[in-house]
Parts: sequence; C-alpha cells; structure tokens
Amino acid sequence: MDMELRHLRCLVAVAEAGTFTDAAIELGISQAAVSRNIAALERALGVRLMHRTTRRIEFTAAGDRTVRHARRVLSILEAIQQEAADGGGTVRIGYAWSALGRHTTEFQRRWADAFPNTELRLIRTNTPTAGLAEGTSDLAILRRVPDTAAISLVLIGLEKRFCAMAADDALAGKRSITLAEAATKPIALDRRTGSTRLDLWPEGRQPQRTIATDDVDDWLTVIGSGKARGITAESTAHQYRRKGVVYRHVRDAAPVPVYVAWSKTDPPVGFQGVVELLAALYS
Repeated sequence: MDMELRHLRCLVAVAEAGTFTDAAIELGISQAAVSRNIAALERALGVRLMHRTTRRIEFTAAGDRTVRHARRVLSILEAIQQEAADGGGTVRIGYAWSALGRHTTEFQRRWADAFPNTELRLIRTNTPTAGLAEGTSDLAILRRVPDTAAISLVLIGLEKRFCAMAADDALAGKRSITLAEAATKPIALDRRTGSTRLDLWPEGRQPQRTIATDDVDDWLTVIGSGKARGITAESTAHQYRRKGVVYRHVRDAAPVPVYVAWSKTDPPVGFQGVVELLAALYS
C-alpha cells in the first residue's frame, strides 16, 4: 500500500478546514498539491473518500472512517516526536473513553503542584490498554481489565453508571432508570474498550439486540439518532455532553471500577506518587 504521511496530513487538514483552499493555506502548500495527495490516498486505499463540488466537500462513510484513523496515526507520530524532544520530562496518561470525568481538572491542578518539573499529557487512545501496549502512554486510566498479563493495575475508585439516550427518548423524562428499562431498546456496545458488557444484566434479562460501535464518538452518534441506548460510566456523562443526548442514572447497576495501570516491564519513574495522587481524587 503506497500510503504516506503527507497524504494523511492533507486528508485531516481538508476535514478540519472544510475546503481544499483553506487546507492548503494551513499546510503551506498549493491547492493542487492537496488535490494530488488526496487522489493518491484514494488510489492507495481503493475507495472514494469524498465528493467534491464547487460549493462544498462531503466525506463518504469510508472517508469519515479514514479521517478518524488518520488522526490517531498523526497523534501517535506527534507523541513520538514530543517525547524525543522532552527528553523524558513528560508523563503520558492514556484513557480509552474519558479521562477522570469531573475529577480531570482537579487532577491537572494537583499535578502542577506535586510534579512542577514534569509535564502531564492526557491522551485518548481507543485500545484495551489505553496506549500501554502500543507504547503511546506511560500510565493508563482503565475502566475495564484488559486480557493481558503484561500490565499491573490498582483500583483507585468507583463511578456510578448512567444510561445515555436520545433527548426525545421515552425514558428521558425520568430522573433515573433501571437496567430492565434500558434494555427495552437496543444497546450500543464498544466491545473492545467500553465499560459495559452484557453480563451487567442478570441472566435471561439481557438486551435482545445490541449495536456494535468502534469508539465513544460512534457510540454517541448511534445513541443520538435514537436507534439505541448506552450504559456508561459517570465520567462519560460528565466529559461528553452532546446536543440531542441526555444521561440518566441507572439506579440498580453495579458501579464502574476505575483503575490506574502501567507496564510491568517498564513502569514509569515515580509512578507510586501518581497512583496516590489519582486515588486521592476518589477518596
């Protein structure tokens, strides 16, 4: 596959700028160069990524997926470059869905006091280990124990569960709901990194239908359309407010455990202090 980073940079620039002209200005290249790079990427992938008219650009479904993947690739590259430039003076904390929810800002403030000479970077990485296995994070916030023996983890807190639903859902007028009520509609599940599995429901009372999603953005899009509901941690409800989506407490659901994790073979220096700082937020 003859795909290059410049192709991905042009794709993301077009998605963010909205036009080839503005993308070219942002990248410091000609509009023709942007067009050539997009065309080369489409040839390499064998799919049409966008429809372009004189007035607007409309991404295809394949184009939307490719933009998301391209952003992740470029984010990883940026992290590699940043780490090399920092010379180890940065701690990267990965998370798959939400960082620390309502505790995130307080954590950042406490970090500045506790570790004034070390930069904190919070990185969203939608993998089971939130970037630990991929080498893009030094520590990770997990709400689901991954199937690997390569990491160590410590429980730092618990979060309530909430049901996300469309604002015009029949249950939206309630202050809280039950698992049984939530299951009367299809449930959107991210089976790789989501904090909810079907075994949250008692045997015989599980949802009759589920809709698979790839990450929190896909999950919210499906829910906002009214096709499904979703069960998630309190931190998601705090961090991902979206027009057309509301959250209601699920009063009979077990809480979501929150862990901090690190690689057994390469733990970051001073990680014990970070663990204590994180645990204090939930105490």
